Amino acid sequence: MHILLILFFTSLLSLSFMVGRKLFALEHEQVLNHKEVDLELPYLKEVKHITMTNIKKHGYSGLVATIRFYVRGVNFTKNKYQEIKVKVKNINYINKVNGQNKEISKFLKIIGDYKQKIREIKHKITKEENL
Repeated sequence: MHILLILFFTSLLSLSFMVGRKLFALEHEQVLNHKEVDLELPYLKEVKHITMTNIKKHGYSGLVATIRFYVRGVNFTKNKYQEIKVKVKNINYINKVNGQNKEISKFLKIIGDYKQKIREIKHKITKEENL
């Protein structure tokens, strides 16, 4: 914190010293000879016309580049989505095929048989009731 204050006050003193020297020189009419720099610019209309044509040209090229990147990005994502969709379908199909080849446990077989027998008995009972 002290360093910042020291730097601030030294820069303030140096600026005031420079401004004081300039004011002292102006009071005693000791103005240094300054060479004036003439900036030769073409007419302002020409400069405006040139800048507008350049802005339009670069604007159109920028627009074309953005549209091109957008279309390429959309096509890329669409293609990748289709590839991933096919891969997921293949994985699901492989899992279903592998799942059918697995042996069913004995407990599940016994329960399935009991359910089938119960259905047959219910069917017989409904037939006898209807007769």
